[in-house]
Amino acid sequence: MILGLDPSLRAFGWTLIDDNLSIVDKGLFSTEADIIFVDRYIYLREELRKLIQECKKKTERLQVGIESPIFNDLYSEGMYGLFLYSNEALKLEKMDVVFLTPNQVKSHAHEFLQRPKGWKMQKADMVEACKKANPHVKSINHHQSDAYWVG
Repeated sequence: MILGLDPSLRAFGWTLIDDNLSIVDKGLFSTEADIIFVDRYIYLREELRKLIQECKKKTERLQVGIESPIFNDLYSEGMYGLFLYSNEALKLEKMDVVFLTPNQVKSHAHEFLQRPKGWKMQKADMVEACKKANPHVKSINHHQSDAYWVG
């Protein structure tokens, strides 16, 4: 199975994907903006560790993909901090990891939907692609959709 991760302080999306690239489970970790930033990072790190431990119970072989932050973008320092704490959780749980940039993640969905060259992928496109790839999934948000394409 594959665990796809889309880190965010407000809505950290994840999906668990089987060998047929179908979503088995999905979810979000959330924190509130009024919580001290380091406490947010610690909480999200520990939630990720718990998720990995639960996923390991479901499969002999768990692979992980995580979206890396964009630098020089909105709150890039904060996202990099979250990225470091997420990587600490992955290391502590002894996970092998594939890192993808946001553009790489979008290119997977872009190709899947066969969008024309130059098409700028938006959140709605990512959700559409995920629903098309997983018709059994009735409801999914853009954080979970991004996590799917990371996986």
